[in-house]
Amino acid sequence: MSSGMLKVATCQFAVGPSIRRNAAGVHRLLHQAKKGRAEIVHFSECALSGYAGTDLATFDGYDWALLREETLRIMDSAGQLGLWVILGSTHRLTEPNKPHNCLYLIDPSGKIVDRYDKRFGMPRDLHYYTPGDRFVTFTINGIRCALLICFDLRFPELYRALYREGVQCIFQSFYNARQSGPTVHGQIMRQTMQCHAATNHFWVSMSNSSAYYSPYASCLIQPDGGIAAELRPNRPGMLIGTVDLSMDFYDPMEDFRDLALADKLTNGPGQLDDPRSTDTRGL
Repeated sequence: MSSGMLKVATCQFAVGPSIRRNAAGVHRLLHQAKKGRAEIVHFSECALSGYAGTDLATFDGYDWALLREETLRIMDSAGQLGLWVILGSTHRLTEPNKPHNCLYLIDPSGKIVDRYDKRFGMPRDLHYYTPGDRFVTFTINGIRCALLICFDLRFPELYRALYREGVQCIFQSFYNARQSGPTVHGQIMRQTMQCHAATNHFWVSMSNSSAYYSPYASCLIQPDGGIAAELRPNRPGMLIGTVDLSMDFYDPMEDFRDLALADKLTNGPGQLDDPRSTDTRGL
């Protein structure tokens, strides 16, 4: 099916150290998304596993068997409900390698069809996680989608590379929560995401944990950078919005974006044979 439309459920809940409690939140929201006729359900970073360095002091003694068990139960629910699921978690590697901070992409049959591993970790993340080195792209209803995680936001080169791959919608999972109060994240994170959306003409589903204190809430961003819908901060919830490629959004870069990506950093004719142009010190 190539409708160019995709009904997205962007979810948030208070992710914590309990795998079972996190799983219960995921299952509750999956059933809510099905009732809302969503096609894909998007969860925050480490939504099932908890986030090392915040929810977990260490992976020593971590219950990997329980994480696997609950992941399989979520996969089974995705299959029974017929939903695509983007599940934030932690993927164990062979010791002594540190695990990946990941997003599992689960299809409506309940199978993991791919896994995105966070490519850029904050300095403290590197004590707990091994960064990934590849993009994950996939197509639903004719819409080319990609996955990213939190700190990836700081690297515009990732978004330009995804634009070159024809991506039209990004699902980016965050964990900016359990903070002591307002921080600069509340002033820059969502705004930076809006900038990436507008400069690359992407739809963006932005999912964050709602554990207190989280400086911004989950939202759906349009290709012009506008907020299509948003949740309330620090409260669990779900928004259901529609990515619709037929909608027309303001895009002043449309005629020049590919020019800039080809390293022609002007949309003028280049250097003019005019001394009044070349003389940059005169009046």
